[in-house]
Amino acid sequence: MTVSPRPRIRRPSRGFTLIEVMVVVAIIGILAAISYPSYRDYVIRGRLVDATNGLSTMRADMERHFQDQRTYATVPPFITPCARGVATRTFGDFVVTCIGLLDAGNYTLQAAGSGVTNNFTFTVNNLDVRTTAAPAGSGWTSCVTRWITKKGDACPP
Repeated sequence: MTVSPRPRIRRPSRGFTLIEVMVVVAIIGILAAISYPSYRDYVIRGRLVDATNGLSTMRADMERHFQDQRTYATVPPFITPCARGVATRTFGDFVVTCIGLLDAGNYTLQAAGSGVTNNFTFTVNNLDVRTTAAPAGSGWTSCVTRWITKKGDACPP
């Protein structure tokens, strides 16, 4: 009599195959490659608001001084906001400074970025002429007629 071999009981497999793991890693890599640049632009866009808010605040202070004194310059005992204490103020990642109090009738304010917003510079003057200088090759637009706070925005002529 011949003894037949015992039938093998098939166990369900445990774990993942290498191919399955590699497919998941590839999918995660593709999603990260697509989402990271968008996230970075979103963060930068959120921080550019600090520059525009800071410039608007300083401009309002200068205009208030002008309204009271009829000049942007210091008239004793009133000191122009561009000369009070330290003439720079920090708003988030931006340092706002008075880069020009050319005379009693003109001034220019500048917000220079640091950190994530490094090389972004916004300006405004007493005539409310706004400019944007964006980092070269970043995809952000520089403009001499308005503040650009969104990647891809065009500068009107």
